[in-house]
Amino acid sequence: MEVHTSWDSLRKQARKLEAQLDEQMNAYRKLVSTNISTKADAAESDLESWIERLIKQLHQVNSQMQAWVSSGGSDMVSHTLTRHQEILQDITQEFYRLRSSLRAKKEHASLLDDFKEFDRTRLDLEEGAESEQHILLKEHASISRNTGHMDNVISQAQATLGALVFQRSTFGGINSKLSNVSSRLPTVNNILSAIKRKKSMDTLILSLVASVCIFLILIYWLTK
Repeated sequence: MEVHTSWDSLRKQARKLEAQLDEQMNAYRKLVSTNISTKADAAESDLESWIERLIKQLHQVNSQMQAWVSSGGSDMVSHTLTRHQEILQDITQEFYRLRSSLRAKKEHASLLDDFKEFDRTRLDLEEGAESEQHILLKEHASISRNTGHMDNVISQAQATLGALVFQRSTFGGINSKLSNVSSRLPTVNNILSAIKRKKSMDTLILSLVASVCIFLILIYWLTK
């Protein structure tokens, strides 16, 4: 009776450990299928440690059962031991397979996070470079527009100056001819003097008008 009691006790221990392992393995399967974190948390570490302890305990019970069978157990008892050993082997293999899968998922998620961080850093650098380049292009375009406006103002001023110089030379030639005529015709000297004064007044007025035009052009360009 003591021998049979010892065997029954070992079988009860094995069944209890197998039931606990089945429960913990179900929880571990759910954890592996849903876990997307790159770091191990306390619950995950505790669950893995508990499963490893249960596997170790079941292995010890199977070893005791093997020793009992080796001392002269029946074929039926040997078959029962083989079944418990197969259950232990299946659970152990599945646990290590799931743990390896979980480690691989974490490494993959970590690599993705590193790549995303690198990509964000690269985009930030590119956006910063593009922003600086955009600012430089805007400044260059503004300088080009201002230079173009200044060139137009200078061209208009040069054209006005050329017209004044031409008019002055024209008036100078007329005055020279009028002087010759006045020296020959003293009687019309007073009339010619009046014409000369009128020409001088016209030249002054024209100069003032040209100056005002140039000033207005500069004001328009500066306020645009």
